[in-house]
Amino acid sequence: MKKLLKYLKNYKKELIFGPFFKLLEAIFELIVPVVMANIIDKGIGNNDSGYILKMSGVIVVLGICGLGFALTCQYLAAKCAYGFGTELREALYKHINTLSHSSVDKLGTASLVNRLTNDTNTVQNGVNMFIRLAVRAPFLVIGAAVMAVTIDAKLSLIFFAAAPLITAIIFVIMRKTVPMYKITQQKLDRAALLTRENIEGTRVIRAFSRQQEETDEFNKAVDEISASSIAVGKISAILNPAAFMIMNLGIVAILWFGGVRINAGDLTQGDLTAFTNYMTQILLALVVLANLIVTFTKAFASANRVSEVFDLASEENGAELPDRNSENIIEFRNVSFRYEGAGENSLSGLSFTLKRGETLGIIGGTGSGKSTAASLIPCFYRAKEGEVIVSGKNVKECDMDALRSIIGYVPQKAVLFTGTVRDNMKWRKADASDEEIIAALKTAQAWEFVEKMPKRLDTSISQGGRNLSGGQRQRLSIARALVGQPEIIILDDSTSALDYSTDLNLRKALKSDMKGSSVIMISQRTTSLKDADKIIVMDDGQPVGIGKHEELLKTCGVYSEIYSSQMNEKEDGANV
Repeated sequence: MKKLLKYLKNYKKELIFGPFFKLLEAIFELIVPVVMANIIDKGIGNNDSGYILKMSGVIVVLGICGLGFALTCQYLAAKCAYGFGTELREALYKHINTLSHSSVDKLGTASLVNRLTNDTNTVQNGVNMFIRLAVRAPFLVIGAAVMAVTIDAKLSLIFFAAAPLITAIIFVIMRKTVPMYKITQQKLDRAALLTRENIEGTRVIRAFSRQQEETDEFNKAVDEISASSIAVGKISAILNPAAFMIMNLGIVAILWFGGVRINAGDLTQGDLTAFTNYMTQILLALVVLANLIVTFTKAFASANRVSEVFDLASEENGAELPDRNSENIIEFRNVSFRYEGAGENSLSGLSFTLKRGETLGIIGGTGSGKSTAASLIPCFYRAKEGEVIVSGKNVKECDMDALRSIIGYVPQKAVLFTGTVRDNMKWRKADASDEEIIAALKTAQAWEFVEKMPKRLDTSISQGGRNLSGGQRQRLSIARALVGQPEIIILDDSTSALDYSTDLNLRKALKSDMKGSSVIMISQRTTSLKDADKIIVMDDGQPVGIGKHEELLKTCGVYSEIYSSQMNEKEDGANV
């Protein structure tokens, strides 16, 4: 929680004056029983209607002033809490965007979303309740206790007997519920994960008619949240009845023994009424304090979850700039990599050199390490062993913005964002002209369908490109990476949705339009890579062959087997 306090630095006035006004309200509230005692003893006792009216007016004034102080505190608390929440979310979102892929993998996307929304709201609510009640409740307990002692020290012993009992109940309940709140938050993460997966994969779910199974799994996760919340609720529900039972028994004792002391002449009726009010205030304040502790418990649990995100290391950023004059654009020196928590390396002993302007193909079975190798080039992940050299510099020592500015990366899954075609095309180069965008679209074989759209570059793209086909999304993703003529183009199996003719035209266009760029093409098709200057064949995370197409057919059994399994007359004819 301490790490989050810095986001309150702009709200010091609200943190000071909010509790101050709440303190004034509590003081006025403590004065009311004294005024009521005077009304009973002096006004009603002496049948003085003028005094009764005057003191009633004082109570009204005290009530109005208390209301004004309370509203002022509410305003200051809201300003501080919501301002704090806004700054916290902004800082958390900014930090998440600086995390490396490895850091994001540790918690998972669903948990990060839950912490960014649900947990920050809980912490924000904790700050709000702190300003509004953290000072008022303890002050009322202490102030009312002092006032009760000044009225009758012997009778106040009843309070000192009741208060520890309520405190003990609060302690026992808190001890039971605090761990349960943390478990509930973890179950919320699980539900968020299922929600995200099911919404994103709704087409796959329907294709396999898995709606009922997925619904049952989600219902199970929600039922677990419900069961956990109900279990906490059952224990917490004991608090108010138990506290009020003790409070009412205490009031009965006060009335009983107070009546005896009135008969003895040691106490007036007004004093007894005031004492009863103070007893009620004390015990109600204790109940409020208990509920406040519940709120703080949730807030601290959520604050720790938010702090865990801030504790994740940001992506390391060096100062080295790419050397535009280096002969080799990419060099892998005995590179090995293992994902966090994995039992074995995903990539082992990969070494190769790629010169500027050359095309590199990477092929292999599923899980052979092709995409892993590609993700090491823009330093999404860092090699555990060996060195990855890009444009003459070790990527670990490079400035990440400078490194990635020379790379056009197209991931396996085509990702487009809500907006227009033009908006999506400007991601690599914000000031790209329409001519540059159209040139990239033509190279990516996307202009042929964008040109037919009613608004062309101003055509709206829905979330994730849902209003486009798979092939159209892939071509637009490729075009986006080509804007600005990057020095390195990485196509990570990003032509899988293209037919053979379009794939062939794309490769020809890349050669003619992107002459100065080095292309790394990952594909399952040997026909897509046969013209590459160099092909790396991956098998179980290790390179089993490096060379040209013709060489590998003779020297690499894995490549020859892949090629033979894919070749037929139709495919050969499509790639002549």
